[in-house]
Amino acid sequence: MTIDVAVIGYGYWGPNMTRNFAASSQATLRHICDFDESRRELAAERYPATMVGDDFSAVLNDKNVEAVYIATPAATHYELTMAALRTGRHVLVEKPMALAADDCEKMIEEAVKRNLVLMVDYPFPYSGAVRKLRELCGKDTLGELLYFDSQRVNLGLFQSDTSVLWDLAPHDLSILTQVTNKRPCAVSAVGIAHFKGKPINTAYMNLFYEEAFMAHIHVSWLAPVKLRRTVIAGKKQMVIYDDTHPDEKVRVYDKGVEPAPNDARHLQISYRSGDLSVPKLENNEPLAELARHFLAVIRGKEKPLTNIATGTEVAHILTRAEESITRNGERLKL
Repeated sequence: MTIDVAVIGYGYWGPNMTRNFAASSQATLRHICDFDESRRELAAERYPATMVGDDFSAVLNDKNVEAVYIATPAATHYELTMAALRTGRHVLVEKPMALAADDCEKMIEEAVKRNLVLMVDYPFPYSGAVRKLRELCGKDTLGELLYFDSQRVNLGLFQSDTSVLWDLAPHDLSILTQVTNKRPCAVSAVGIAHFKGKPINTAYMNLFYEEAFMAHIHVSWLAPVKLRRTVIAGKKQMVIYDDTHPDEKVRVYDKGVEPAPNDARHLQISYRSGDLSVPKLENNEPLAELARHFLAVIRGKEKPLTNIATGTEVAHILTRAEESITRNGERLKL
């Protein structure tokens, strides 16, 4: 038996997951719901066997619907997710989970109370590249981790209801959490809104840890080119993940530094420069894997990879980061 899925929101991101649910042998795409008439017309043309409408309550009144995918503006995630959970539906919600950590906690409580699956749509942890990064860190290939540095910038797409931190940084935070398995203890951030009345469009965020490790995330809607680049440095080796590279997304560098014998006058540093290697990656479609995994979790066959704890942690970090911005980059405890 397939799982009947309803998609709420067929705008910018919704069509991507809709396509993968429609292609899955484990799902039946039963509803697509969107307020925009032109988007509904497009959805009806692409999926003639699916019911297309603008009434969310009608979707929830359909007792055949078992799971709901929510791809609406971030400000609506809490309300729509809670409505779906209260009517007994499993939910996969687009990032961010919600715009407040307290709302995330309420969503979790509702899902746990009703024994329902609640997951967040973070696609990168399902990619072959990030899986490889997790493997490299987990097997101690890189050695003790020193820092994580990511850059996620492009020209647009400006959001009207949320800042660039909430729009782009959740991707990097989900990758950071997945590959390092570390939890920050403090955050500081600076950002700017270059256009009056519009959200922050460029931001820099630093995360601090109890151990000798730190993370830096740069996000912007104002860049001449699209960059998706992450550096993870370890004592043994270092890795660069470039998601825009067509072939070699992950490169491992046998490079590093270490203290050398020194005298009383000055510290000596020993540099190591070895080979560059390009590991083979799983050739998978991350969104297809996410759809498959969500359905498998509903059936009780797998445990959620991008779980609700991660969604709450991301919301908490971003809430404190935006508070730090208003306080001129002050370092705040998490």
